[in-house]
Amino acid sequence: MSSIDRSQSVGGTRTYEVRTYGCQMNVHDSERLSGLLEDAGYVRAPEGADGDADVVVFNTCAVRENADNKLYGNLGHLAPKNASRPGMQIAVGGCLAQKDRDTIVKRAPWVDVVFGTHNIGKLPVLLERARVQEEAQVEIAESLEAFPSTLPTRRESAYAAWVSISVGCNNTCTFCIVPALRGKEKDRRPGDILAEVEALVAEGVSEITLLGQNVNAYGSDIGDREAFSKLLRACGNIEGLERVRFTSPHPRDFTDDVITAMAETPNAMPQLHMPLQSGSDPVLKAMRRSYRQERYLGIIEKVRAAIPHAAITTDIIVGFPGETEEDFEQTLHVVREARFAQAFTFQYSKRPGTPAAEMADQIPKAVVQERYERLVALQEEISWDENKKQVGRTLELMVAEGEGRKDGATHRLSGRAPDNRLVHFTKPEQEVRPGDVVTVEITYAAPHHLLAEGAVLDVRRTRAGDAWEKRNTAEQAKPAGVLLGLPKIGVPEPQPAVASGCGCD
Repeated sequence: MSSIDRSQSVGGTRTYEVRTYGCQMNVHDSERLSGLLEDAGYVRAPEGADGDADVVVFNTCAVRENADNKLYGNLGHLAPKNASRPGMQIAVGGCLAQKDRDTIVKRAPWVDVVFGTHNIGKLPVLLERARVQEEAQVEIAESLEAFPSTLPTRRESAYAAWVSISVGCNNTCTFCIVPALRGKEKDRRPGDILAEVEALVAEGVSEITLLGQNVNAYGSDIGDREAFSKLLRACGNIEGLERVRFTSPHPRDFTDDVITAMAETPNAMPQLHMPLQSGSDPVLKAMRRSYRQERYLGIIEKVRAAIPHAAITTDIIVGFPGETEEDFEQTLHVVREARFAQAFTFQYSKRPGTPAAEMADQIPKAVVQERYERLVALQEEISWDENKKQVGRTLELMVAEGEGRKDGATHRLSGRAPDNRLVHFTKPEQEVRPGDVVTVEITYAAPHHLLAEGAVLDVRRTRAGDAWEKRNTAEQAKPAGVLLGLPKIGVPEPQPAVASGCGCD
C-alpha cells in the first residue's frame, strides 16, 4: 500500500463513499458508518462518485443467493481504480463480511479492511491501521462490543429517522442466516431509546421508525413482555413527534396489547408490515415459524377491527423446499383473505449454513418462477383494488425527498400518507419543503402509488421542514468542492430495493 495521495481528495480532505445492500438494519448501520467516518475527519464524496473516493465501504447482506456474486463483482470493478489511485482504501463490512471473513481478502486481495456486524465502530481505527501497517486488517467480533446507537450517525434524512431498539434475533427460521451473523437479541433500555427520540425531535425530526430484527419481541431481553406496547405509548407522549412506525414484527410476538397501543396512540401510524413467508401450515412448520395460517389471519382481523384504514404489507417466500402446489395455493388463499396493500415477494434461494439448504425436495427453478409470477400477478391486482379505495379521500401527506423519480418532468411533488402509501401531488404555488405537511384529495390510483391531481388543499410548514431547509442551506454553503451530499432517503419505509427485515422476519 502506497503513501496517501491526496490530490484526488475533495478540498484536500479524505473522501468516503458507503454502498449499502440489504435490509433497513443495514441502511441504518450505514448511517452510523458515515457518522464514524465524518467524526474521523472524512467527508462524503460528491454524488455519483462511483468509486472515485479515497475510502469505499461496502455494507453487505448475506441473505440473498447472489449476495456473494454482487460483492465480488463490485470489488472487481474497483480493482483497476484501486491500482491506479495510491492511498485508496476499500472496506467490507456487514453480514457477508461476518460470514466470509478471511475469504474476502483471499478472493479480493486489494481489500484493506474487513469488519463484522458487531464491531462497526472500529472502522476508522482499522482503516488507519491498514494504512500504517500496509496490510489488510480483518477483525470480526463474535459478540456486540457496544450498542450501535451510541456511535456517531450521519442520518440521511433531516425529517425522518430510524431508531434501533434492539439488535439480533432469537428465532431459528430454517431459511435464515441472520441470527448466526447478528447474534442473539439484545434490547436497549427504554429510557435510552426515548432519550434518542426526544433528541431527534429537538433537532427537527417529526417521524421515527422503531427498528429491530424482530421488533415486537422487544422486552424479552429485559424481562417485560409488554415492553413494546409500552414503548409505543411512550412515543405518543413526545411533543413534536408526529409519526411513529416500526419494522419488522413477527406474528409470534404480535400480542393484543400491541394492537391496542397502535389504535390508542395518536401518532402511531395506521400501517403494519408483518411477514407471512408462507400460507401453508406444513411449510411454516418446516420453516420453524411458530404460527400457523389461522393465527396469522386472526391478527390481521384484529388489526383491521381496531384500525379500519390500516395498510398491511408483508414478505412472502415462494418455492421453499418441499412446497407443493397445494401449499402454494394456501399462500394464495392468505393473500386473497388478507388483501395486503403490498407484498415483498422472494424466490427461495439456498444460503449455505442454513438447515433449509440441506433439505430434500428443493423446488426446480422453473416451478418456482411460475408460482412467483402467479403470486405477483394476484398481489398486483389486489394492490390496485386497495389503492382504488383511496380515491376521493382527503389525506395529510408528509412531503418526501427523492421518492418521485418523475417529479421534475411532471411538475409534481411526492409524499407519504399516514398509512405510508406513496402519493404524487400537484406542486403548489406556495413553497413546500421535505418534512412539511400538505392536505390533498386523491384522484387516481395505480398499483404502487396514488395521484392527487387537483390543487393542494392546505400547506402546513413544520419544524421538520425548517430542519431540512437549515441542513440544505448549510451544505450548499460548504466550500467549493466539498459536498457532503444532500439527504436522499426520505421517510424510512419498506421498498423492493431494500428488502424488509432481510425478508426473513
